Amino acid sequence: MARTESNMLELGTIAPAFSLFDTVTEKTTNLQALKGENGTVIMFICNHCPFVIHVNPELVRLAKDYENNGIGFIAISSNDIHNYPQDAPDLMKAKAKKEKYPFPYLYDETQKVAKDYKAACTPDLYLFDAELELVYRGQLDDSRPGNGLPLNGKDLRNALDSLLAGNTIDSSQKPSIGCNIKWK
Repeated sequence: MARTESNMLELGTIAPAFSLFDTVTEKTTNLQALKGENGTVIMFICNHCPFVIHVNPELVRLAKDYENNGIGFIAISSNDIHNYPQDAPDLMKAKAKKEKYPFPYLYDETQKVAKDYKAACTPDLYLFDAELELVYRGQLDDSRPGNGLPLNGKDLRNALDSLLAGNTIDSSQKPSIGCNIKWK
């Protein structure tokens, strides 16, 4: 397993706009249609990465726990499907159904969105406030495949709770670690 860290996009960055194919609904959608009233979590994930497979249950729990608090969740896969066919849109749809994703799973065919967000790994997680200003980027928690630490989403949950409470989010944030995005 390659261990790539996230690039840690600068806090305060405004979320780059995008319009992408939703593999579940099979319709094109965009950031404005999907953003949450109080904040938006954008997650770069994929089907085959062991790090994503490890965190999938917590990503689903998080989205369910915060959906009634005005937090939108958006998953995006930007992997090169020619060299990694297991990440193709039809298989993304099947994965979303199998994992019971309560969020859209978008396909970034050109990889432009991943580049705009400076995404480097899967999972790469970003939390934007109601004005789509970046307030958190980094790891879900300290759990990794095989390290025995609990999968609880504590880092992202703390950031979400602080955002919802109107508190300042600690700017010392740990990068996410996962497989590198499979660039064309």
